[in-house]
Amino acid sequence: MNIVTNPDETLDLDAVRARLAGVKGQAYWRCLDELADAPAFAETLRREFPDRADEWADGTSRRQYLRVMGASIALAGFSGCGFGNNRTEKLVPPVRQPESVIPGAAQYFASSLTLGGYATGVLVESHEGRPIKVEGNDQHPASLGATDLFSQASVLSLYDPERSQVVLRESAISTLPNFLSDLGRALEAQKPSKGAGIRLLTETIGSPTLASQIKAFLDLYPAAKWVQYEPAYRASERAAAILAFGEDVESRYDLSKADVILALDADFLGQGPAALRYSRQYAERRTPSAKMSRLYAVESTPTGVGAVSDHRLALKPSLIDALARAVAAGLGIEGVQPGPAAAVEDHAAWVTALVKDLKAHKGSSLIIPGPGLPPAVHALAHAMNDALGNVGSTVTYAEPVAARSDDQAAGLRDLTREMDAKAVDLLVILGGNPAYTAPADIPFAAALRKVRRAVHLSLEEDETSELCRWHVNASHELESWGDARAFDGTASIVQPLIAPLYDGISPFDFLAALLGRSAVTGRDAVREFWKGKKLGGEAFEPAWERAVHDGLIADSATPAKAVTLKAEAAKVAATSGAVDSLEIVFRPDPTIWDGRFANNGWLQELPKPLTKITWDNAALMSPATAGRLGLKNEEQAELTYRGRKVTAPVWITPGHADGCVTVHLGYGRRKVGKVGEGAGFNAYSLQTSDSPHTSPGLEVKGTGTTYPIACTQTHRGLSGRDLLRTGTITEYLAKPDFARRHADEMPADESMFAPYPYEGNAWGLTIDLNRCTGCNACILGCVSENNIPVVGKDQVMTGREMHWIEIDRYYTGEDADVPESTEFQPRMCMHCENAPCELVCPVAATSHSAEGLNEMTYNRCVGTRYCGNNCPYKVRHFNFLEYNPPRPSSLTILSNPDVTVRSRGVMEKCTYCVQRINGARILAKEDGREIRDGEVVTACQAACPTRAITFGNINDKTSEVAKLKADPRSYGMLAELNTRPRTSYLARVRNPNTEITPEAGHDHPTHLG
Repeated sequence: MNIVTNPDETLDLDAVRARLAGVKGQAYWRCLDELADAPAFAETLRREFPDRADEWADGTSRRQYLRVMGASIALAGFSGCGFGNNRTEKLVPPVRQPESVIPGAAQYFASSLTLGGYATGVLVESHEGRPIKVEGNDQHPASLGATDLFSQASVLSLYDPERSQVVLRESAISTLPNFLSDLGRALEAQKPSKGAGIRLLTETIGSPTLASQIKAFLDLYPAAKWVQYEPAYRASERAAAILAFGEDVESRYDLSKADVILALDADFLGQGPAALRYSRQYAERRTPSAKMSRLYAVESTPTGVGAVSDHRLALKPSLIDALARAVAAGLGIEGVQPGPAAAVEDHAAWVTALVKDLKAHKGSSLIIPGPGLPPAVHALAHAMNDALGNVGSTVTYAEPVAARSDDQAAGLRDLTREMDAKAVDLLVILGGNPAYTAPADIPFAAALRKVRRAVHLSLEEDETSELCRWHVNASHELESWGDARAFDGTASIVQPLIAPLYDGISPFDFLAALLGRSAVTGRDAVREFWKGKKLGGEAFEPAWERAVHDGLIADSATPAKAVTLKAEAAKVAATSGAVDSLEIVFRPDPTIWDGRFANNGWLQELPKPLTKITWDNAALMSPATAGRLGLKNEEQAELTYRGRKVTAPVWITPGHADGCVTVHLGYGRRKVGKVGEGAGFNAYSLQTSDSPHTSPGLEVKGTGTTYPIACTQTHRGLSGRDLLRTGTITEYLAKPDFARRHADEMPADESMFAPYPYEGNAWGLTIDLNRCTGCNACILGCVSENNIPVVGKDQVMTGREMHWIEIDRYYTGEDADVPESTEFQPRMCMHCENAPCELVCPVAATSHSAEGLNEMTYNRCVGTRYCGNNCPYKVRHFNFLEYNPPRPSSLTILSNPDVTVRSRGVMEKCTYCVQRINGARILAKEDGREIRDGEVVTACQAACPTRAITFGNINDKTSEVAKLKADPRSYGMLAELNTRPRTSYLARVRNPNTEITPEAGHDHPTHLG
């Protein structure tokens, strides 16, 4: 959705629908404004750069500029105090340089990063003791060599200058020894009552060592209580497992064996502890062939799963319940109580075809319910998988990895009551920010003020910290020792890459202090725990060294467990609620999650995968719902739910289910660093503990005022061009080169220049659109690798974001409310052999290398922007302002030393990670050989969970990239211009059920705009 530059210009949805109805053949469109052909949007496209991008930004104060640049460039120095007098473990520079360390050369160390209690294995690139880049660990089952957004952004959080740096007592600077003395007195006072006044509040714990330390503490103080609370806790899964099997087990899926998948409001490719693994497995089954898998998605809020699905239904949550029951009944499951008939009658044919497809693939099908659905739907999913014979094949069950409680919200509610009654003398909060994330009906913050001695260990001085007597600055995971389990139970090791910048302590250190063992470090605690275990049946020391080296303990996954489905599992009553009631949907934000990453500039500026919004959240709703409510895009609306109100901007989202409004959590932080200050609204103020995911009863009323939202979707548009090419499996099998046009086959001699003989390496890249899920991992991988700056919301609104990769999102079909499908197409510098940019540069700042790279010499660039004008792909970015101002060398800890830090006034673009090419060249030269295929891996390629990106030497006909470029699906973007791009694409192929979507050839695709 484009930014509405004229608030009085109302989007005419009827005109939009009429325009789509008149289109012949397949139609591709990027937003509703494009379809409406609004004058403001047309003016945006007419200009060489997006709205006001070629002008100075009016109204941007120096304070605003410095605020948004805080976590991007203003890296702070070191300060703080040690952990008592017993902290003797240190990481210090060597007096004599080890032979294995080469100054300037990168080293890689295996570690793990956690979210929600689950571990993801990573490899961290370190330059002379400073970590700068996170890659995936290909040996780890949860990452398989890929990374998610939060892992990539962790290095920026590590160097965030607004991280907590000192111990605070009642907001005044204190010391760790003072805190330990006070803690010791408090614990001593609790011994007579066996800890009756002690409460321990943590996030979900997936660390075996930490869990054992907590158990030891509770053994020492048996009257104390431990409460876990995680805003994104998957409570429905545990309740459903007990409902279906009578015991708590976790579901594990194997998408590599699934021919037909039904996702019920489940974004299994974008969220969850196994998302990276599931993405890889799903992509491996999407290679066009007769064995290609098929994905059905039913969801309320558009997600990556819905975007890449072959068939998608947009239904509000209460109707998903009814549809799931209809599918279960169709599969012959006894005792299923149907939902409202009116809820599914419009989709009866869809359900019938789906049921038939599932029955035809017994043992190779899969039903995946989303965490936001009620336990009854999860239980139905278990029953359907059992009836289809999927258990043991596409789905298995195992003991839970993390300690799970019946209801974390209920535990937090009980704790709040005890605090309010002043029954808690010592409250220890390890991580999290419950004063901010607690549901609106649990007055945790107010009760916290009544606790005499509350302690908070955290990375930030946040909303919870300011209400506690003591705040203790925590160490980052990249500064700490620890362990955690992956989604399948694999024990993963966390090791530090750098000494704590501010002498923070880890939860392992903190628990050791609670146990009266301050001399025990986190490393000691982890080693002690695993020393009592059998690690591969060998001596501990070599097994431990191997585990630290690999980042995991081999063969430590929890085994599958046999379960028996209870007869009454499918007999739960349907979810009640009026069919015509407006429902509210709460979701963790795609980029800042539950709010813990609100001060991370990389994540704030990263476009949301579907909406492309940056720096804000909004009230998402369908065009039809907005029309019924009389709301315009970016209009401020008052959301009222159960007597509570919040004001939020409206964002009209094609493909969103009618009758519901989605709000993302994590914004509207009151006490946060300067980067996240003032961003968005607080959706937690509406959330309730009994309905944390969705509920009816929402009221929405427009205010008539507008709130500008920074959205990147329509920046640098190429409207009307034949860019994206898609087809069906039937079309592909009949004509494998269906995506190629006659104009693509340009004769080699049709150029005014003589062809250049690339005799050595000729670098090229290909992107398989069948594998791309639009997750944005490639963008953040590129940002981290290439020192790309954060520019802030005001600059994004003027089109000045600096991301070298953009993922264009297209809608297809003739329905503006519910598009036929959603498509993603990454776009970066194409490194054209006949590069239009090179011809117009007056100072030869952009030129061609002997290996086919379009190179930029920043010192030559004088900022004419002629190259950007002449680039048909619009992938060059001009550094309008001093986004990387001069600074002391001691503050450049985060920057990749292999990449130039650009100054104001130069053009930037993708370089094919030339620094990585040169690194591989040096190693190959030392060994007296050529660069091997696959030896050069670009940052975007390394980050991609689905391996959609392949890079290599196209002159080597045995290379993977050369084989893909010879694939019949391969085509070049705007190849008809004879630019000869080195970046090519493999067209997307869908696998629709012909009983739902009859096969029909379509005309040449139309790109509207």
